[in-house]
Amino acid sequence: MKFLDHLEEWLIATLMGAATLVTFMAVVHRYLSGFEIPYLQDELLKINTSWAQELTIYMFVWMAKFGAAYGVRTGIHVGVDVLINKLSPANRYKFVILGLAAGALFTGIVGTLGGSFVWEIAHTDQTSADLEIPMWWVYLAIPLGSYLMCFRFLQVIWNFVKTGELPKHDHTHVDGLEDEVKA
Repeated sequence: MKFLDHLEEWLIATLMGAATLVTFMAVVHRYLSGFEIPYLQDELLKINTSWAQELTIYMFVWMAKFGAAYGVRTGIHVGVDVLINKLSPANRYKFVILGLAAGALFTGIVGTLGGSFVWEIAHTDQTSADLEIPMWWVYLAIPLGSYLMCFRFLQVIWNFVKTGELPKHDHTHVDGLEDEVKA
């Protein structure tokens, strides 16, 4: 499953780039529409960009759901382990497994409930206000992001059982920097 190793980064980067382009386009459109240049202003006012804000909001919702899964995979997701780290190694091991399993269970439940909600709303005519897309497309972020997060919790459990190590994010590490220093 090598393609899953960086799935969140690709999704987040794509959504962030698209949101940036949509926002930039809407701002430029709004700005240029204010110029009293006869032909240009007339043509620009014919273009409706009211959907841009709604689309950007939806893209950020999707980014947040996949960002949480990224956080679990890389060890930067919120966790309170001060007390657990003070336990004996045997007890720490049990509580880490329990905490990760609880995270997997919770995100699995949220994914299942979200999937049920998406299934029900898919059988309605509900659409978004500006884009007029089916709302189940928007809400699909809940089960997909939650199931991916559940999968990441299970991966972390598996790795912890095999190696005894949890993912740890190093804030000082920059990917690719070692290659640059060697060159």
